[in-house]
Amino acid sequence: MATHNQEFQKGRLFLIPSLLGEQPPLEVLPLSIRKKINDINIFIAENEKVTRAFIKKIVPGKSQSDLHFFSLNKFTQPLEIPSFLEPCKEGKDIGLVSDAGCPGVADPGSQIVKLAHENLIKVIPLVGPSSILLALMASGMNGQNFAFNGYLPIDKSECKSKIKQLEKRSIKEQQAQIFIETPYRNEQLLELLLKTLYPETNLCIACELTLASEYIQTKKSADWKKTKLDLHKKPCIFIIQQ
Repeated sequence: MATHNQEFQKGRLFLIPSLLGEQPPLEVLPLSIRKKINDINIFIAENEKVTRAFIKKIVPGKSQSDLHFFSLNKFTQPLEIPSFLEPCKEGKDIGLVSDAGCPGVADPGSQIVKLAHENLIKVIPLVGPSSILLALMASGMNGQNFAFNGYLPIDKSECKSKIKQLEKRSIKEQQAQIFIETPYRNEQLLELLLKTLYPETNLCIACELTLASEYIQTKKSADWKKTKLDLHKKPCIFIIQQ
């Protein structure tokens, strides 16, 4: 059995939030992010190229050649994942970085976090922007009872059925229902929402959060039908509640 001292010598897993788009880092990220990135050379990332660019933006003077990356995405084989935490077992800190926003939230990083807990590796979440929480904060909907539902089905009939199901749940439980879509399908989803939702159901659309082009508006479904929006290829959060 490992002693307390042996456990103390293990490295830690830092969950490092990244930017939600192109903006000056220190407008949305605390200095603690810069300090921690400066201290760590081993990273678990969805996309190495994207994360290298993020690190260079935060700590321009950091040597890129000293960095080591493990890739965690849809192409990663499950058998590879346990080896990603070996540096922690050797006493080295690791940074887990999402392509955008907070690791582990709408992000494959939760697999690593679960594994870290199983191996008694300390997990330290750092403060940064979460598009889901920012949208909820600005929506005027129930911040004490809400659910994040990820992506809705791609098939139109299945998606329509899911929208009705979420709308019923929002009415029955007074629960805000949050979901996202691949940016190039935003407008198809909005069209289906407006065809499916009751006229009195509130819909919040939060687009390009933290950017200069940020747009956040909550209206009843009937009122959205009178509004023209360009959501194509723009990261959006959708929230409904009656």
